[in-house]
Amino acid sequence: MGSQVAGMSMTGWRVQRPGPITDGPLERVTTEVPRPGPSELLVAVQVCGVCRTDLHVAEGDLAVHRPGVIPGHEVVGEVVEVGADAGAEFAVGDRVGIAWLRHTCGTCRYCRRGEENLCPQSRYTGWDADGGYAEFAVVPAAFALRLPSGYRDTELAPLLCAGIIGYRSLLRADLPAGGRLGIYGFGGSAHITAQVALANGAEVHVMTRGEQARELALALGVASVQGAADPPPVPLDSAILFAPVGELVLPACQALDAGGTLAIAGIHLSDIPPLNYQRHLFRERQIRSVTSNTRADAHAFLDFAATHHIDVTTPEYSLGDADKALADLGAGRIAGAAVLLV
Repeated sequence: MGSQVAGMSMTGWRVQRPGPITDGPLERVTTEVPRPGPSELLVAVQVCGVCRTDLHVAEGDLAVHRPGVIPGHEVVGEVVEVGADAGAEFAVGDRVGIAWLRHTCGTCRYCRRGEENLCPQSRYTGWDADGGYAEFAVVPAAFALRLPSGYRDTELAPLLCAGIIGYRSLLRADLPAGGRLGIYGFGGSAHITAQVALANGAEVHVMTRGEQARELALALGVASVQGAADPPPVPLDSAILFAPVGELVLPACQALDAGGTLAIAGIHLSDIPPLNYQRHLFRERQIRSVTSNTRADAHAFLDFAATHHIDVTTPEYSLGDADKALADLGAGRIAGAAVLLV
């Protein structure tokens, strides 16, 4: 089938001028279908999730790694060509997922100790290499993901970043069994992570600004919902900050019980105001960042999703409306995790 797409053109979106989404940093383009390398797969994109990291790439919050990059790293698609050295795990016609992490060196001290997310040579889909805001995308076979059954493609796409990074954030938050978890911000990743925590017996409290997000949180069964900086009704054992708002670190820390942990899930965060040691950190409260994920995280989360069905709220946009989807995300008009239909 590879010979059928070689030399063909495709449509997609490139980040031509990073800047505010209202200034139109994305440009729709027609370009040649990419060719897979010997160890890569060519994938016909069917659905691509719309992640806040895409917005950070488009708006220039993240440094440009690849000028004119095609964003998108929550890709569900069909393999249409397999490189000669890609191995036998995937074949033409297989449904696969393409996620954020796409390359690590495998030899550095971080990779050797199972922390490949910290690899200095790590590379990312939709930042270092073209991603899924297009009709076709390429992925190294070693980083392509098998997908669980029982989900529509639109439900699967957000699991590939929002779900995976939320899962790692939950691990980093060190939530005790049956503990109280606070979630700050309730977008795509948070509404999935809340369900994982609830399935594991946690008591979940949500702090968020959006009325739609609050309604979704309550519908999923959380214990309470309040404003973004409001105190929860009980001290928290753990908390996860999903909103990229540094000012929320202070109320989140203050809401922690003794020994509690705050995990900051985003790749980008506005500046954190000065902390008061006694009020925010004393009594062994701690703050942890979250940096990408390992493939082991991805496999563990997708295994969990295969046995615990997650209800993914997915407002749908056409590929041609990718710029509108990012604008709606930036303006807080999306409840759940939006997806592009290709």
